[in-house]
Amino acid sequence: MKLRILDTILGKSTLPKSKLDRLFAISTASITLEANLDLSPSGSAGICFKPIDSSRYEAARAEIEALLHYSGRETGTKARIEMDEYRYLWVVLEDPDFDDLVTTVHLVSTTMTDHGFGEQLLCALYRFVGSAGPVYWIYSFKGGAYYPFVPKRAHDRDNVLEFRLRSVMEPELPIEKDVEKWYPLWGIPL
Repeated sequence: MKLRILDTILGKSTLPKSKLDRLFAISTASITLEANLDLSPSGSAGICFKPIDSSRYEAARAEIEALLHYSGRETGTKARIEMDEYRYLWVVLEDPDFDDLVTTVHLVSTTMTDHGFGEQLLCALYRFVGSAGPVYWIYSFKGGAYYPFVPKRAHDRDNVLEFRLRSVMEPELPIEKDVEKWYPLWGIPL
């Protein structure tokens, strides 16, 4: 109990491991997305998190960069860290092997959580492509669930397709039940 209070005061937090393990659900779901909905993995994924100015954060970032470099040599996954127009940081990943992307997203998320920055993790995101354009599956770290995001021009979204995706994928993915929490992400750097 004392450790939790101290962690709260110092700004450390952890996500339950079971919520991070839900990231792997997208691996098998990608087969259904491709077979039933004609949506193929694009070869890119990302993790968005709130930056922090602290030496602990810089140590975590250095470890993440080292892990990405090492992991990239093993799997061929290319990675970069960039800031979006809203000043959020993104770990942007590219790899034609979808399972490598999922594993790398889990690795980065676990590293951030292990360093006490679980609360800084906002979402993981996987880009799929189909005849209607890009479709994103967003994993909310706070809710521990996925939701679809189908952007259209001029900051508009295709709600009809999003609801169709939910109905088809609900048996395979932990889907966010509250559609009010299906936040759009504009300016995605992948």
